[in-house]
Amino acid sequence: MVTRRTFLVAASTSYVVSAFRRTVDGSSAFNRAVDDSPASGRIVEAAASMRFGYAAITWGSDVTQAIDDIAAVGFRAIQLRGEAFAQFGDRPAALRERLEQRRLAFAVLSSGNLSIDPARERDELATHTRHAQFVRDAGGAYLQVIDERPKGRAVTPDDYRRLGRLMTELGKRTSGLGVPLVYHHHMNSTGEKPDEVAAVLDAADARYVRLLFDIAHYQQGGGDPALAIRHYRDWIDVVHLKDVRPDGGSGASGAAGGSGRSGGSGGTGQAGGGYQFVELGRGRIDLPGVFAALHDINYDKWAIVELDRGRSPNCANASPRS
Repeated sequence: MVTRRTFLVAASTSYVVSAFRRTVDGSSAFNRAVDDSPASGRIVEAAASMRFGYAAITWGSDVTQAIDDIAAVGFRAIQLRGEAFAQFGDRPAALRERLEQRRLAFAVLSSGNLSIDPARERDELATHTRHAQFVRDAGGAYLQVIDERPKGRAVTPDDYRRLGRLMTELGKRTSGLGVPLVYHHHMNSTGEKPDEVAAVLDAADARYVRLLFDIAHYQQGGGDPALAIRHYRDWIDVVHLKDVRPDGGSGASGAAGGSGRSGGSGGTGQAGGGYQFVELGRGRIDLPGVFAALHDINYDKWAIVELDRGRSPNCANASPRS
């Protein structure tokens, strides 16, 4: 029987650790790509310099089990989600203690969506600032936000400007608490396509808004992750590592709340085409190119391995928000 922990080892360790150290099964597609790549030396060096963690989204609401499993297979950091705030929001010291017992750093909290609706601005800022206070009190590092793409109309240049300004204001508040803000560009968000990501960041102040660069979302949005890593080298504070491949089926809804919208296993996006997020090495991303780029920019920050939904029968079916 495949357990979550067994699945985690198969889904992450064999595709991440072995790909860099080449100490286990050399038959994986990623291993072959690494071995055949002239950049293989840079890939190994890049992996050695980064700080690896794993995202708890695969476990859904089972926060403590995620902590135990992720620590058990050797990761040293975790990205938590809204469930962590729901379960530990009034007792952050308890979460901090559990993480310290498991020797896990609290790298990032997924704070949810940030709406640019002016009528919601005050509440939005208050909610995410409250989450940043929780991150601080629980010993965490970063607060992540995803934005909400306007519904029923096209995105306008003013939407990018408003999002950039709103995140800058939020970032000022979170940085005052000692918790930097990172923006997670995302399928079916205002920052889905490469030119949209650029427009959002052009409107933001890099002193208060940092970038969580997701190689799979950027690829699916129509971009080249390796080129973008080099381009945004001065913005990136966190990297999400997962793969993506075309979905042969109909795909899930990309609307807000659907699996394609906020980190589910796949969906359809504004960029077109169904997709499915998969383990590293099982999709279409040029992973050797990605890690060569990370090496070239001397990336030594957080690299969070993420698999939005476990495909093993016993793995948690996470709700769609990463």
